Amino acid sequence: MAEHAALGAEPLGLAAEFAKKLQVSASMWSQIKSARTPRNISDNLARQIETACGKPPLWLDAPQHDEPTADPGEERFIELARLAYRSQNARGKRALRTLVLENTARPQD
Repeated sequence: MAEHAALGAEPLGLAAEFAKKLQVSASMWSQIKSARTPRNISDNLARQIETACGKPPLWLDAPQHDEPTADPGEERFIELARLAYRSQNARGKRALRTLVLENTARPQD
């Protein structure tokens, strides 16, 4: 599929080709990957996808990335932030969001 992208293939064509690899309809694949209306997949379909992609059985059932564990200080901060957010009107919520965004480290380009 990467070869097709390099040749300028449309993303929709790539999605349809990937669906074919998974042996599902393009429509079903679109529903599965949709963020707006996500569709749960059956255990059978999960195993089918794993096989088609060369992954071991139950690979889709396992977490695919390690979430850092929150320490007690972080948990207290989240509780405080939630309380502050919920106690504000729309203007206050925007101000809190702006403050967080201004103080959030962004990856360097």
